[in-house]
Amino acid sequence: MLLALRFLCLFPFLAYLPDVPITIELPDLETQTSFNLIRWKEILADPKLAKLPYRIETDQYGRILMSPPPASRHGRRQMKIGALLLQLLPRGETISECPVSTAGGVRAVDVAWLAPDRAETGQDPIVFVRAPDICIEILSPSNTASEIDEKRALYFDAGAIEVWICNLDGSMSFFSGVDHQVSISSLCPAFPQAIP
Repeated sequence: MLLALRFLCLFPFLAYLPDVPITIELPDLETQTSFNLIRWKEILADPKLAKLPYRIETDQYGRILMSPPPASRHGRRQMKIGALLLQLLPRGETISECPVSTAGGVRAVDVAWLAPDRAETGQDPIVFVRAPDICIEILSPSNTASEIDEKRALYFDAGAIEVWICNLDGSMSFFSGVDHQVSISSLCPAFPQAIP
């Protein structure tokens, strides 16, 4: 403690650092997307990675991020959300485990919905260079709030119109902007407030 006080006496500006937010600068989305596409092709071409039972994503440097398959509750909710989207928004396209190029690497959206007028509808891109209109994350006990906040920001930055979060208790949180939570979805107002 005494050493810390002496250090602060010599460098008083350090006392303010805990209150200063840390900001990182990501590359522009176009440059990152070009990099992500090249890296994702490499990952898809690797036969060893194809045999792994893990979910694979990348960070902005192309490093592989792996997580174990989610629990069955996650899968059930993923199926229910997908089925509801097919029922409530039949003219669009519903996709599970949708790879999206973001400024933070390639991320796998748990459930995604594309409007019928999207160029990718009916096609099979290896990775979406623009986020689907609706990106839905289903929380697992291992998810942290900051991880989900980051994914939400990355999806909006990549062009999502809405991001939905299915919380651990099954309740739904709808966002129409990074920090703009709304009570219902404007793209699918009939979507329920909770998924069992």
